[in-house]
Amino acid sequence: MMQRFAAIAVAALLVASPVLAQDKLPPLKTGVDGTFAPHAMPKLGGGIEGFQIDLFTEAAKRMHREIVFDAVSFSTLIPGMQSGRYDFIAAPTTVTKERAENMLFTAGYLWTAFQFGIKKGTPPIKGWEDLKGKSVSVNKGTPYETLSKQMGEKYGFTVQVYDTQPDATQAVLSGRAYATLGGNTTIVYAASKNPQFVADLVLKETRAHWAAPFRKDSVALRNQMQDTLDCMKKDGTIARLAEKWFGKKPDADDLAVVITPGYGVPGMPGYDPTPHELKCG
Repeated sequence: MMQRFAAIAVAALLVASPVLAQDKLPPLKTGVDGTFAPHAMPKLGGGIEGFQIDLFTEAAKRMHREIVFDAVSFSTLIPGMQSGRYDFIAAPTTVTKERAENMLFTAGYLWTAFQFGIKKGTPPIKGWEDLKGKSVSVNKGTPYETLSKQMGEKYGFTVQVYDTQPDATQAVLSGRAYATLGGNTTIVYAASKNPQFVADLVLKETRAHWAAPFRKDSVALRNQMQDTLDCMKKDGTIARLAEKWFGKKPDADDLAVVITPGYGVPGMPGYDPTPHELKCG
């Protein structure tokens, strides 16, 4: 009888104690566009590397979690997260009003801006009107595709859609497209690796936050990730990673170093302005 009582007591203790019942949390599941250099790209010998891989591997380590990256097409990432396949998206994701209405975002960890890339020897682009009668290549499922299609109707140019940004860049180099529109970090990186490709006009009015999206029911995890990223801003980790992968030290107003108040992106749906104390270990 005493043995049976002891067994019941131990069982009750195990149920009541999360520490005893669960040794550690499961790995964080996430995804990136594995061809989006220098954010995520194939590594010699297998696997992937890049700014996003370093950033979220370090964040997961500080959260005492392992992390598993899927390298897939960007267009599959948001549906994958919403269906529960991923806990969040590690790929650089531009915060838009439409997206913020359907997902929770951390604060931005980098600024992004739209930038054109052209073939060497091509006259520089001064504005959308210079593209009339020409073709612009873009990565499928991105804001660059959305804006290019809107402007294409207005200014009279066609838009070619590709599964990856390298494919869109190659379309320019091969002459299939006059220009490609992508993120500033990717366009500059591609130009640094190929002397026939030139980083051209930056659309300054498009500057926006790159942040990590979560499902709307993942408030606690989103907050924990933002706190971790903010601590990485505070101790200079994100600035060092940015300099490593983009070849440029972040400016004083760069989101790689600036900690914004509240949780999420100020001015966007889902933003929580409640002040909170940042506790960095």
